[in-house]
Amino acid sequence: MRRDSRLSVALHILLHMKEVGGVITSETLGPMMNMNPVVVRRTFAGLREAGIVHSEKGHGGGWSLARDLASVTLGDVYDALGMPALFSIGHRDEAPGCLIEQAVNRAVGEALDEAEALLLTRLRSVSVADLANDVRPRAVRHAKKGACATPTRRPASRPVE
Repeated sequence: MRRDSRLSVALHILLHMKEVGGVITSETLGPMMNMNPVVVRRTFAGLREAGIVHSEKGHGGGWSLARDLASVTLGDVYDALGMPALFSIGHRDEAPGCLIEQAVNRAVGEALDEAEALLLTRLRSVSVADLANDVRPRAVRHAKKGACATPTRRPASRPVE
């Protein structure tokens, strides 16, 4: 089963946006993330509704940060993305008649509930700015390898978002 990478993608893009500053288009962000600009827009729709990013239409438009990343937790981003399933483990049958399967569901369900609560607590305790602070000490060494380049200038024309 393929994992849902939207949280990772959204956090990655937010950190690039912080580095770039100002307004950046989906057409610029898409190739940076090796994804279609439409996917960037879909991913950011919930972030816009949550007040984390802002979008402007028209010439000079695009995406910008609406809040200081120190005030945005990983949990906020997770919530804004619609709270995708944290784990792909599940029950074979949600309402089994078999007593053994009921015991299995109860044990697995309790373990998943505990793990989810622990993970959500952790996500709510880390700000996106904390991630940026983790990147800074390694940025110079990493840049020498040429990976994950942040654009340094804005494109001449800015398509409508």
